[in-house]
Amino acid sequence: MLERLQKVIAQAGVASRRDAEELIKEGKVTVNGKIVTELGSKIEPKRDRVTVDGKPLKAEKNVYILLYKPKGVVTTLDDPRGRKTVATLVAAISERIYPVGRLDYNTEGLLIMTNDGDLTHALTHPSHEIAKTYLAKVQGFPPEEKLDKLRAGIKLEDGVTAPAKINIVAIDQEKELTTLELVIYEGKNRQIRRMCEAIGYPVKNLKRVKFAFLTLEGLRRGQYRQLLAGEIEELKRLAKKKNS
Repeated sequence: MLERLQKVIAQAGVASRRDAEELIKEGKVTVNGKIVTELGSKIEPKRDRVTVDGKPLKAEKNVYILLYKPKGVVTTLDDPRGRKTVATLVAAISERIYPVGRLDYNTEGLLIMTNDGDLTHALTHPSHEIAKTYLAKVQGFPPEEKLDKLRAGIKLEDGVTAPAKINIVAIDQEKELTTLELVIYEGKNRQIRRMCEAIGYPVKNLKRVKFAFLTLEGLRRGQYRQLLAGEIEELKRLAKKKNS
């Protein structure tokens, strides 16, 4: 069966699908000895010989990790500024795995990492509306009418956000902080921080506590665990459901 070249590369764990597309455009991928630069190219994985950067493509077992990312860690595999990356936290994993989405440098919490390019694409595509739950400590005491703006969707420089679910979890009168639980279904860059800034209540601390049905239960900062078979199947079911 014919499959898209970037999909085959992603499934082999060499790169994410997006990165695989860049490798193709840069002329670093060959099929049966010929350089291929067209993104729509399809191949027969069991018959065609593929190389990436001169190395033969080999099938790699899929790995699925749930990581508790600490603050002060970059959600990339390498960083030109020399900062600590999530790759260093999962260095014991022999397969090359990639983050599913991002958490910014100063945000901690739940991050999935895998070499399953199809699942990564499905879970991060904006149309699939996978729920992501955050706890945000904001400066001050936002009134309900301000939070209602976030619940309805608020205009940011890159567009209007989708409606979010917002609850007040705790109020610290002494420190003048309010803890909010926010559930969003998209993944704009620094979205929670920008949403709260837009209503005048900047985020002082941010943590992602849930991705779909997955939580951080049993993990400390910097720790990770393999996803269970049932959890993997449920993620695939959710991705398929959203894709249909």
